[in-house]
Amino acid sequence: MTPFRKMMMYASCSLANKSEVKSEMKKCSTNSTAELISVHPNAAGIDIGSRSHYVAVSPTVAKEPVREFQSFTGDLHEMAKWLKTCGVTSIAMESTGVYWIPVFEILESYGFEAFLVNARDVKNVPGRKTDVNDAQWIQKLHQYGLLRASFLPKKDHAELRAYVRQRESLLESRAAHIQHMQKALMQMNLQLHHVVSDITGVTGRAIISAILKGERNPEVLAKNRDPRCKEPVEVIKKSLVGNYREEHVFVLKQSVELFDYYTSKAEECAKQIQIVMDRMSENNPPPEAPLKKKKNSKQPEDMPFDLREALYKMLNVDLTGIKGIGVSVALKLIAECGTDMTRWATSKHFTSWLCLSPGNKISGGKLLSTKTRRSKNKSAAILRLAAIAVGKTNTALGAFYRRLSARVGKAKAITATARKIATLFYNTLRYGMTYVDPGADYYEARYKKRVLENMSKRAASLGFSLQPI
Repeated sequence: MTPFRKMMMYASCSLANKSEVKSEMKKCSTNSTAELISVHPNAAGIDIGSRSHYVAVSPTVAKEPVREFQSFTGDLHEMAKWLKTCGVTSIAMESTGVYWIPVFEILESYGFEAFLVNARDVKNVPGRKTDVNDAQWIQKLHQYGLLRASFLPKKDHAELRAYVRQRESLLESRAAHIQHMQKALMQMNLQLHHVVSDITGVTGRAIISAILKGERNPEVLAKNRDPRCKEPVEVIKKSLVGNYREEHVFVLKQSVELFDYYTSKAEECAKQIQIVMDRMSENNPPPEAPLKKKKNSKQPEDMPFDLREALYKMLNVDLTGIKGIGVSVALKLIAECGTDMTRWATSKHFTSWLCLSPGNKISGGKLLSTKTRRSKNKSAAILRLAAIAVGKTNTALGAFYRRLSARVGKAKAITATARKIATLFYNTLRYGMTYVDPGADYYEARYKKRVLENMSKRAASLGFSLQPI
């Protein structure tokens, strides 16, 4: 508190309050002289860049406290050796793109305690903005323990995450070529997508393969119909009368080849996923009870093994028992979050990390906002998709979603339902909880009971009582 502010504060008060103001000013002056505690005395800060990195250490340990190192591997090793000579033990850096990954891995191999921090927590003070200032600011914040380390999965989980993300990317690229196949068929006026549910299914692929081999007779092409196809042969035959121009057939051929290529690469990723999951399950004790069979349990595409059984062996719990979490969603969540839920003290910490809990902003005792924070967390996006799917089911979570959607809107209902699923996911992994869905009727009965109790209290406060009709 400045002397001018103290004087104005003292002069604007009445005589009765001046003694209180004096004591308050004394507290402020005492707090202003308090110093921050150095949590990491041997700290360093790194401003990560694509071409070079700026490293800052305390001015008391080096004549040149800020140095620039190129992003080549040899320079990174030189940086680690220089930090060793400076006596640095803990290092903080921003999560800038993917440029931080080689720096982080090399520093960890040298035995440093590396902190990957969110760029939101490392915003610079107002003023000049340079790489040198950024590195010094990160070093200062880390020295006084003002930065929190971001969540990083362990080695096995990081490997699993890389394979799962690569497989998802390949499947997304493959989906684009399905659209190209459909466009080529439409240009030839072959209405195949109107008579089969999936042109890459058994019937669709058989017909397309015959077309690429030179067959043009609709009756012969229609004979490739699978017995499980709903449409009769006559309808399929009518849809295959078209204009087989050479350029459209050429585009169809290339689209099919690219579709098959991405499919084979996705299968290779699936094999690597199986290898990693088997390795992670080696030291686990066998499950106490066999896995219960589940109706309508669909395996993800291109998986050469029973994914649900593999997850059960690795976790000793059945995540698919939670409504909204299928085998594919369970695999993605494990790849993103890992299996060690002790990294979050409670389920509230976990949902806060996912940015699914309210971000309360309170000032002067007034609640300004409860909006959830924006985040690029892939786990949160997966849980939101699961919430949308579970909202269509006749379950307690589905009833909760529909009730909340009618009251506050779909966007908030999706977030709230995703948060519930995240809490169940956390409790299942950490405490071995077995979720049993009480059903939509149970939820509706509880809701009706709660409404009646509130109405009864309201009527009693006004001197009335509710009576059933």
